[in-house]
Amino acid sequence: MRDDLADLLVHLARLAQNAAQTDLTAAQWTALRYFARANRFSRTPSAFSEFHATTRGTASQTVKSLVTLGLLAREAHEGDARSTLITVTAAGHDMLLQDPMADLRLVLARMPDTDQQRLAQVLHRAIAALADQRATPIFGTCADCSHCDKDGGAAYCHCTQTSLSLPDMGALCVDFRPAPSKP
Repeated sequence: MRDDLADLLVHLARLAQNAAQTDLTAAQWTALRYFARANRFSRTPSAFSEFHATTRGTASQTVKSLVTLGLLAREAHEGDARSTLITVTAAGHDMLLQDPMADLRLVLARMPDTDQQRLAQVLHRAIAALADQRATPIFGTCADCSHCDKDGGAAYCHCTQTSLSLPDMGALCVDFRPAPSKP
């Protein structure tokens, strides 16, 4: 049974991604979801390539296709003229309402809370272990990051040296480092 776990996870992911008949590929859906959830420091094609575990060229082509479809837009990066930030357009947010992952989210939401928490813990550990084994970054939110200093109501990121807003706290970040586990 243990040998089948990886196959079951891949099968579940493919089943969830291919449930809806849309004009977007699985990679395009992943990019659209990523840019909708990424923080302001992580909305770049290169950060997406790390998240999606693909080459920068492939990631750029995926982004370019979504820009052409009007689902993503490129903006000049304030701090780096060589880089662009990617934002989800209104049409992109409308498309996310048809996200094929909605069915999987509904199935998971119907699971008992204890099962959801345990599954989340196990998956986070597996992702972290595989990322460590392959020396690739792992993504997470500022709320769970060791770079984040939460002092009362304010939050500060020591990596980017910026104050964090409430939306930042729940957004995906390319600079994420898991906070130490509490006993």
